[in-house]
Amino acid sequence: MDYKSSGVDIDAGTETVRRIRQLARATFTPGVLSEIGSFGGLFRLDTTAMSEPVLVSSADGVGTKLKVAFMANLHTTIGVDLVNHCVNDILVQGAMPLFFLDYLATGQLSPDVAEQIVQGLARACQDNGCALLGGETAEMPGFYHDGEYDVAGFIVGVVDRPRLIDGKSIAPGDVLLGLPSSGLHTNGYSLARKIAFEQLGLNVDTHVPDLGETVGQALLRPHRSYLPVIKPMLGTGVIKGMAHITGGGITDNLPRVLPAGTAARVNRTSWRVPAIFRWLGESGRVPEYDLRRALNMGIGMILVVGKSEVDGVRKALLNAGEANSIVIGDIVAGDPGVEYV
Repeated sequence: MDYKSSGVDIDAGTETVRRIRQLARATFTPGVLSEIGSFGGLFRLDTTAMSEPVLVSSADGVGTKLKVAFMANLHTTIGVDLVNHCVNDILVQGAMPLFFLDYLATGQLSPDVAEQIVQGLARACQDNGCALLGGETAEMPGFYHDGEYDVAGFIVGVVDRPRLIDGKSIAPGDVLLGLPSSGLHTNGYSLARKIAFEQLGLNVDTHVPDLGETVGQALLRPHRSYLPVIKPMLGTGVIKGMAHITGGGITDNLPRVLPAGTAARVNRTSWRVPAIFRWLGESGRVPEYDLRRALNMGIGMILVVGKSEVDGVRKALLNAGEANSIVIGDIVAGDPGVEYV
């Protein structure tokens, strides 16, 4: 008996690290002081332009969207999902990403699959201007089904404390600006999979006329990063609060940024719900309340801005490439919560 016959292939791990090293190195920013393979990643934080730097961190996963990736045997978009989700989570507080760490666990390590995952991680890190500083790849025989894995991401960013976006200044009369999602992003996949694959008996290659694409294409569309279009406004003070619409939908996420004495009023007819959400709701006969708590319904990020700032913010978004911002509601007096009208 040796380690390989027990299910752990050290040579596969070494080959995986070799492939990952080049992908990660391409994401390195000037602050990176270490190489992939070190026990710890080193990053030098430049605070010369900040009066009171604050580190902002977050950790997340991709959820059961992974199951769809397994079915499609497509692993290049999962890393994009992971990075962009984490970037958006710290963006709502005004933070710029510094570096990212990943955790990949699988029953039997495939260097080819691991490389595809890290290709997505590296591409998204480059797009968001953060370094893929390191991570962990764990081979755990008997713990995962053949061909399956789990991934998690950990991000650290920074914001100057005077520029921190904390929602404390949100007041009745402020306006809610919604930015469109690219699809389900990384939430609601247990519901979506049950409808598509169990109730309807479809597979990832089934073309759905109502969607104009296959089930796999619709469900594997990557989670969008909002950093490129919001970055020009960070530090200007025009954004009072932001909510990343993930698990729980608008219903549960928007109240997280509202101060005491304020509530959100959302106009359900202010945007056209994308086809994928309508199709899932109709096919699965899902009550609207459940849809709005499980899915983002086409709005992936909400900005809270003063009424007098709406036109300027929308113009700034347009200049940054976001042509589809939508006024979806406003702030009213009340206990933190969401009322749909």
